[in-house]
Amino acid sequence: MNIHIEEALHNFRANGGRYDRFWRYYEGKHDLAFATEKFENTFGSLFREFALNLCPAVCDAIADKLKVEGFAVQSAGFSLSERDESRTLNNIWHRNRMEARAGEVHREALKNGDAYVIVWPDDEGRAVIFPNAASACTVAYDEEDPGRIVWAAKFWRTADKHTRLNLFYTDRIERYISGKPHEGILPEAKEFVPFVGPEAASPAKPMSDSTENAREPRAVRHVISNPYGIVPVFHFANNASIGEFGRSELENAIPVQDGMNKSVLDMLVAMEFSAYRQRWAAGIEIEYDTEGNVVAPFKAGIDHLWIAGNETARFGDFETADLEQFLKVKDGFRLDIASVTGTPLYYLLPHGRGFASGEAMRKAESRFIAKVRDRQTSFGQVWADVMQFALRIERQSDVLLSTRWEDAARLTEKEMLENLLLKVKLGLSPTEALQEAGYGEQNS
Repeated sequence: MNIHIEEALHNFRANGGRYDRFWRYYEGKHDLAFATEKFENTFGSLFREFALNLCPAVCDAIADKLKVEGFAVQSAGFSLSERDESRTLNNIWHRNRMEARAGEVHREALKNGDAYVIVWPDDEGRAVIFPNAASACTVAYDEEDPGRIVWAAKFWRTADKHTRLNLFYTDRIERYISGKPHEGILPEAKEFVPFVGPEAASPAKPMSDSTENAREPRAVRHVISNPYGIVPVFHFANNASIGEFGRSELENAIPVQDGMNKSVLDMLVAMEFSAYRQRWAAGIEIEYDTEGNVVAPFKAGIDHLWIAGNETARFGDFETADLEQFLKVKDGFRLDIASVTGTPLYYLLPHGRGFASGEAMRKAESRFIAKVRDRQTSFGQVWADVMQFALRIERQSDVLLSTRWEDAARLTEKEMLENLLLKVKLGLSPTEALQEAGYGEQNS
């Protein structure tokens, strides 16, 4: 038995619960973390499905700023020009619909801490990019070179409830399948046997695909050669040290989210009990039934009038609950989430009073923009590795690439033109100003 199967299964089990928790909170399926026993006995599961969910905003605020514009060729091979390389890169990117799917990878990494991309040629020798969920893959890094992946694994369920497992190495890909079907749990390592049946051309599956590829299957060996010398699995680790798994953006937000849910539920309970104004009566005689039990002197209701024959009887009502305090506590938790995650407050509190100036917003976003640029740096290196490997598959050429991102703090058109006018006053030629503005050269 391959020892790496056991290590891969251990990673899948260890990370599965963590990923599931982040997924639940992102989808709004929160725990009632601070519900007391009295609260649960009184209301049961009445509020179980309720959540004022701010977790998506924490992840989406960063994901909205991570837009890949393209790739720059830093060093080209001797056989191809830089223009040819760029054209091939654009074809690979667009053919794999990565304009949309790159955003899925970023959101997966921000939400769970990890995301994976597998690259492998199809039957026609074209590079295919397969985004994969964090829970379906794992990698192992070299202890001497922590940034280098020495092997990786991916598992998925087949339609007949068997578990498939692929191990990826620098020189080969090994395929396994569980000897018998299982219901919702991972089999033990000893239950996996070599897979030698019909199989699609590619050893990887897309993120949303849990069944066999719909293309015509073909018979393959248990071990497939990897002629590229690189593990074809690429790891997007969010906010991680070199050679380690990533950290979710929700890790610090979840405890505060639980506290905010508690404050909102308390407000709903207060609304329920104070919706009907409570009244009181004093100075009246109490009657008892034949068994000695107190008989209620009045029936509360909009169509009932309270009357007492005693001249000393007094009536009144209790003050309603002040819900303004609950609203202040709730908004206080929004501020806490913005503080611990670095998310701009307007993502979490969109009904703020007035609109800040552009300069004020840029100053307030400085920490957030720094975080976005850090993610661009770490994710950009992985995307460059992905496309370098894809280019090696299609053109058999080695290049050095860098990822070009949309500016996270892009200026408005008015601000950009004002800056250009200032540069012209300082000596920039009109031709250079037009080129910088994106209008090309001006013919004299």
